[in-house]
Amino acid sequence: MPRERPTATVTATATPAPTLLVTGANGQVGFELGRSLAPLGRVIALDRGHCDLADIGQLRGVIRHFAPDVIVNAAAYTAVDKAEIDSDLAFAINGTAPGVLAEEASALGALLVHYSTDYVFDGTKDDAYTETDTPAPISAYGRSKLAGETAVLHGEASALVLRTSWVFGSHGNNFARTMLRLGCDRDRLRVVADQFGAPTPAALVADVTAHIVARHWIFGSPSAFPGGIYHLTASGATSWHAYALEVLRLAAALGVTLKVDPARVEPIGTDDYPLPARRPANSRLATAKLSRTFGIHLPAWQDGLHAVMPELVSQLPRS
Repeated sequence: MPRERPTATVTATATPAPTLLVTGANGQVGFELGRSLAPLGRVIALDRGHCDLADIGQLRGVIRHFAPDVIVNAAAYTAVDKAEIDSDLAFAINGTAPGVLAEEASALGALLVHYSTDYVFDGTKDDAYTETDTPAPISAYGRSKLAGETAVLHGEASALVLRTSWVFGSHGNNFARTMLRLGCDRDRLRVVADQFGAPTPAALVADVTAHIVARHWIFGSPSAFPGGIYHLTASGATSWHAYALEVLRLAAALGVTLKVDPARVEPIGTDDYPLPARRPANSRLATAKLSRTFGIHLPAWQDGLHAVMPELVSQLPRS
């Protein structure tokens, strides 16, 4: 008789699901991160009430308590005009707190993903800004966000800074929602036409974040993670005025009865609509580095707006 071949029993050891901690859970991007990161592990999404970035002691305590494998900082002080007179708080949340997160991430060996903004640039460049262009913020908000970038990247944590612009979504306040509301309430609108950027869906920012975390952290080697600054916006560019017209066009196509006629949406210059904080005239961000490094295709900004508009319309008050 042939001899029986020896057999062995192999016991598989399951790898514990990673813990991903999200700050700013009630913000536009934070809200979407709860969805996009869920397949990757245990997501702990904290709002300001449970994780206030202005309270450094609480912030350190929260990070040490949960000991996450990944920290995604979607919290920020975003009141651009108010920051001009409330700069101390803006810098505490946008500048100091990200540095603390970097320190805690380094101690844990965790990945830190932090979001920044087109406002770190002065907007005077003719072409889209690249990651190697020198920042020159022209507002307190922009300076506070640049301080946060510097704190994160000068730390020892494995860290990624994603700069984005003109974020919108179905959750929270944003330009698209405002234009939809005003278009229903007013018979005339005046919208700035000499500032340009790429309206970027919060869902796109969250989905790209999840893709990067999954590909280069959860399933890859942390030591090989290609950190640094990356620009993340939808493809293409438009002005605030043209953006408003597209919002109204889509709303009308979805059956919304608008009070304003598109012909009465007046294009104006920045100087015709003065605000406490200066805005960059050019907010276009080049995204080739992100696409090249992570193999990501970024859809046109119109695609994201088309996807979000039905939900924004459904949220309109019923008459």
